[in-house]
Amino acid sequence: MKNEQEMYNELVYYTLSLGDEEFIHQHIVDAFGAQIANKNTKPIGICFALAGLYLHLEKNYTGRQVQLAHMQMAKRRKNWPALEIPDFRGNITIADVLNTKPGEERKEMIHKWCISAWRAYQESHDIVAALINIVLYG
Repeated sequence: MKNEQEMYNELVYYTLSLGDEEFIHQHIVDAFGAQIANKNTKPIGICFALAGLYLHLEKNYTGRQVQLAHMQMAKRRKNWPALEIPDFRGNITIADVLNTKPGEERKEMIHKWCISAWRAYQESHDIVAALINIVLYG
């Protein structure tokens, strides 16, 4: 049985090989980052993962747009708040994504995975939204 890192590597290969204009690869990076975060994860990692999920799900950003937003965020701010990491990180995992048929079905499952991971961080939604407004739009 594959461990999480091996599954992630397989999914990375899959999403990067698509060459899609939307760049769904960014969404798997953010969903995975949110789900595997722990007390040793740097605040920037959690903030970027949640910012990516927020921009995708709440602002309808494509993966490419999220990637560009991450670059702007990195240029504009160096200190990131430590967000609370919930015990439960969502009911959809990377294994569920990989067990879904490649193509449109897997793309839809990636979207559902993002929703699941984002919902798990419900307590941080307002903080992430405010942070995005300050860093990107402020």
